[in-house]
Amino acid sequence: MKNMKKKEKKRIVISLGGSVIVPDKINLKLLKEFKKVLLKHKAGYKFVVVCGGGNVARLYIDALRRAGRNEKLQALIGISITRVNARFLSYIFGRDPSEGVPHSIEHVKRLLAKQDIVFCGGLRYMPKETSDTTAAKIARALRCEFINITNVAGLYDKNPLKYKNAKFLPRVSWRYLYEKAKAIEYRPGLHFVIDAKAAKILMENKIKTYIIGTCMQELDKLLGGKNFRGTIVEG
Repeated sequence: MKNMKKKEKKRIVISLGGSVIVPDKINLKLLKEFKKVLLKHKAGYKFVVVCGGGNVARLYIDALRRAGRNEKLQALIGISITRVNARFLSYIFGRDPSEGVPHSIEHVKRLLAKQDIVFCGGLRYMPKETSDTTAAKIARALRCEFINITNVAGLYDKNPLKYKNAKFLPRVSWRYLYEKAKAIEYRPGLHFVIDAKAAKILMENKIKTYIIGTCMQELDKLLGGKNFRGTIVEG
C-alpha cells in the first residue's frame, strides 16, 4: 500500500486584541472558549496568535506620557505587556514555558515548524507600530490569511461604541481599511480596529483579512468555512 502524503495544514495569523484578553479584568471565560475553538480546528490549521496590550498597556503608557517620557519608551512598555499576555495565553493552553515568547519572525517560524499554536506579542521595537502591525508582518512572512479579533463585531463606518447609528460593513476593500486607519493619528496604545501600518501591509501584499468580535462561535464558523458575522477585507 502506498504511503498517503499528509495534508499540509493551513497557516493563519490571529491578532487577539488586548482589550479582548483584559477588558477590565481577565476574560477567562472567553479565553477558554478561544482555546476550545483553536484546539477543535488544529487538525487543519497552524495558528500564530499575536496578543495585544489593551487597557493594561494603556495604563502604563499613559503614566509614562504624563511623566514626560518619550514615545519610544511608551511603545517599549506596551510591547512588554503584549509579551506578558502572550506568555499568559501560552500557560492557559498548557505550553512549556521554557520555549519563551518569540522576539522575531524567525523565532515564530521555528516554533511553528514543531507546534500547531504559537503565541507572541510585539516583536522588536519599530516606530509607530502596534501588535496589529506585528501580526500583519507575520502574515506577510508566512503568506497566509489574517484574522483580527477585536471588541466590536467587525468594521463599521464609525465607532459603534460611540454612535448608535454606526453602519456595519460586512465586506470592504484593503484600500478602504487603509484610508480609515490612516485618518487616525498614531500614538502608543492606539485603540482602533487596526493601525495604518498594518492596514498598508495587508493592502500591499493582498492578504485576505477577517475582522470579527468576541463571540467565539463566529471564529468557529469562520475556521469551519461557514457563514459568520464579521468583516471580510479583500479586493
